[in-house]
Amino acid sequence: MKIRNKILTYFSVIVNLLTGITFVIIFLLFADYREEQFLNQQKERINTTLQLFSEIKKEDEEVQQTMDILTVYDYYDEKLMIFNADRQLVYVSKEDIPTPDVSEILEKLSRENPLIKSREAEFEIVGIYTETREGEYYAISKAYDDHGFTKMKFLRNALIGIFIFIAIIVVLISQFLSSKIADPITKLTRDLNKMDPGSSEKELLTTDTDTYEIVQLTQRFNDLLDRTEKAFAFQKHTIDHISHQLKTPIAVLVSELERLRQSEDKEEIKEGLQNQIIKAKSLGGIVNVLLEISKIESGQQFSTEKSRVDEIVFDVINELNIIAPDFTFDLQYKPEYFDENNLIIDANPVLMRQAFHNLLHNCLSYSDNSRAEVTFDCSDPATLKVRIVNTGKSISAEESKLLFNHFFRGENSQSISGFGLGLVLTRKILHLHEAEISYKNPNKNINVFDLHFILR
Repeated sequence: MKIRNKILTYFSVIVNLLTGITFVIIFLLFADYREEQFLNQQKERINTTLQLFSEIKKEDEEVQQTMDILTVYDYYDEKLMIFNADRQLVYVSKEDIPTPDVSEILEKLSRENPLIKSREAEFEIVGIYTETREGEYYAISKAYDDHGFTKMKFLRNALIGIFIFIAIIVVLISQFLSSKIADPITKLTRDLNKMDPGSSEKELLTTDTDTYEIVQLTQRFNDLLDRTEKAFAFQKHTIDHISHQLKTPIAVLVSELERLRQSEDKEEIKEGLQNQIIKAKSLGGIVNVLLEISKIESGQQFSTEKSRVDEIVFDVINELNIIAPDFTFDLQYKPEYFDENNLIIDANPVLMRQAFHNLLHNCLSYSDNSRAEVTFDCSDPATLKVRIVNTGKSISAEESKLLFNHFFRGENSQSISGFGLGLVLTRKILHLHEAEISYKNPNKNINVFDLHFILR
C-alpha cells in the first residue's frame, strides 16, 4: 500500500473511530441521565401524591375525585397505584395503561427494601415503601417518558448527522494531508529511480518541502550518493591502476631482474637489486593500502588503536634510513614542555604508517640537501599539527591544485620514479581518520606539508 493511502486510511479510520466512540459515550451518558431524571420525577410524583393522600380526610369515592383535581401530571402515560399497610389498593390513577405485576412488587417492598425499579417494554416501573403520620403506604408507578425519549431521539439523529459531516470533513482533510506529506516522498522516490550510480553525470537530489525529516532524508541520500560516486571513482582508479599502471612497473621490474641475472658485474647487480627492492616495496605498500581502503569502502569495520604519531614516524624513518643512510630527518617538538598524550591518536597502524611513509619518502626523492624537518606542534590541546618540510624544487601554483589527484606528477618529478598515487592515498588515509592535509611552498625551493589531527 502506498504511503499516501496509508496516511489517508489510518488517519481517517482513527479520527472517525474516536469521534464515533465519543458520540456513543455521549449518547449512553445522556440515556443514563434521562433514566435517572425520570426516576426522580416518578419518586417525586409518588411522594407528592402520598402527601396529598394522607392529608385528605374524606370518603373513598371523594378521595379519587379530589386527587384527580389536585394532582398536576407531569406526563400523560402513567398509572399510579397506592396501597395501605394491609396492601389494599386505596388509590389508582385513571390512565388506561396495563397494570404491572403488583403482587411481585409488593412482596419485594419493605422497610429494608424501600425502593424497587424495573422496566416493562418501554415503560419504567417504580415501587416505593414509605411511612407517614397516617401509617405505612406502598406506591407503584408505571410510566412512559415520552418527553425524555423524544430528546433521546433528537440527540441520536443529531449525533449521527454530525458524525457523517465530521467523517466527510476528516476524509477530505486526510486526502489533503496525505498528498502534502507523501508528494515529497513520491518525488524523492521518482528522482531516485532516475539515478544511475557510477554514471559520468552526477545529479544531486532536490526537495521543495520544508519538512525537516524529508530535508534530512534528501541530504542523507545526497551524502550517500556522493560517497557512492567517490567509491565508484576510487574503484575505477584502483582497477585502472592495477590493470595498467602496476602492470608496466612489474614488467619492467621482471625485465630488470632478467637483465641482472645475465650480468657478471657484481657491483651492477648489487646496485640493480637495491633499486628493484625499493620499487617492489613501493608497489607492495600501494597494494596493501589499496586493499585496506577497499575493505573499509566495502563496509568492513575500520579498526583503530591508540598510537603515538611520533613513534610511527620513528619507525618509518628507521626503515627509510636503510635505503638512504645519508639522509637526515630532524624531529622537533613544540612547545618546549607539552603533554605527551597530545601525541596519541586513534589510528589504523597499517594505513597511518603508509601515509607517513609516502610523505617522508617524497622527502628522499625531492630534497636537494638530503635533509628534511618534521615538527610536532602540541600547543593546541584539541589538535595535533605535524609539519614536514624539505628543500628542493617545488611545483607551481597551478600544479599544487592538482597535487592530490590520481596519477598527477609535477614537472619536478620528471626524472624521479613513481606512480602518482602516493599523495592521493595519503589524503584518503587521513580523511578516514578525520584528519586533513595541505601543501604550500612559501619560497621557491621549499615544500611544506601540514597535517591536522583532531584529538579525542
